Amino acid sequence: MDVKQKVLSANDQIATEVRGRLASHGVFSVNIISSPGSGKTTLLERTVDLLKPSLHLAVVAGDVQTRNDAERLERHGIPVQAIETGGGCHLNARQVSESLVSLDLAEIDLLLIENVGNLVCPSSFDLGESRKIVLLSVTEGEDKPLKYPAAFRRAGVLVVTKVDLVPHVEFSTRAAIDNALSINPSLTVFSTSSYTGEGLDSWAAWLTGQVMECKQGA
Repeated sequence: MDVKQKVLSANDQIATEVRGRLASHGVFSVNIISSPGSGKTTLLERTVDLLKPSLHLAVVAGDVQTRNDAERLERHGIPVQAIETGGGCHLNARQVSESLVSLDLAEIDLLLIENVGNLVCPSSFDLGESRKIVLLSVTEGEDKPLKYPAAFRRAGVLVVTKVDLVPHVEFSTRAAIDNALSINPSLTVFSTSSYTGEGLDSWAAWLTGQVMECKQGA
């Protein structure tokens, strides 16, 4: 077993423990991955605003440096655990496990994990999440799924972001979605704009449905 395999194996063991802890409390969790600047934090802010009246939420916010994103989310009045990787290009299961110690899982319905902005490293590391979510903004190009297939293959959901900018960029939402589905036909897809609100109700409704299913299975 080479070094990379050993690292992934150790990570997977911790991820399994994390998944068990979350499941025992009926917590549904998502691991959100994307390129830098795709709109992860803004989408999370809008998501929190939509779901906070009906669900108990918490966020684990990862970044290479600074607590900027975590502080933005804290202003929405929910528990936020910030992880600074100090140069690491992804979160790992141990970091998430350590963050959970500071959260009252019995009081959480939905855990939102904002991974480091990167489409390569995070796709390989299981964090113990219920679903992996990949974001693709319209400013990135419709061929992004073909260039970074692992992220889209391992995700369960694709959220296309910033669709309000489509008239101003060379981007076909249909082509981007088709490219993603050619890699992973089982993807659930949402087209959203955090600026106009387009698609956010459907996204929030899906999350709520997943939380309810998770609670029933706990």
